[in-house]
Amino acid sequence: MSKPFDGERTPTTPEAVREQVEQIRAERGGTAQAPADAAGVKAGAERRSTEVKEKTGELAEQAVSKAGELKDKTARAAHSVQDKLPDAVKDKAAQATSQVRDKAAQAGSVWEERAPEPVRRQAAHGARLARDNRPLLAAAAGAAVVIWLLLRRGKG
Repeated sequence: MSKPFDGERTPTTPEAVREQVEQIRAERGGTAQAPADAAGVKAGAERRSTEVKEKTGELAEQAVSKAGELKDKTARAAHSVQDKLPDAVKDKAAQATSQVRDKAAQAGSVWEERAPEPVRRQAAHGARLARDNRPLLAAAAGAAVVIWLLLRRGKG
């Protein structure tokens, strides 16, 4: 077996060999420890990342649960308000709804006659989106009515 030449004499005594080994360990020890330290940092970062992802998932589940609870509460409140409304008010609301539909139909025909084509196309797209999201719009409108009634009741 051949010995590498490092520019220095190879030690001949066991004590000199130990000294040289200790010197080499001291010189190269920091570079050998650096990858181990980096691996520890990476593992810690991955662990924290996993913890954050789990916590985010838990929070998302809680948010969905709370949203469902609020939706149920709003629906109960809206039904409660509707149950308490006198029949005269309900009849008046039905008449107003009919009048609004009639006026909307009239406005629609005027719109068809006078509005430019790009504007009509954009309006049709908006109407389609509203139609596709009716439950969401109805829930928002119901919540707005309930809030308005509660605020009105608090002032009176």
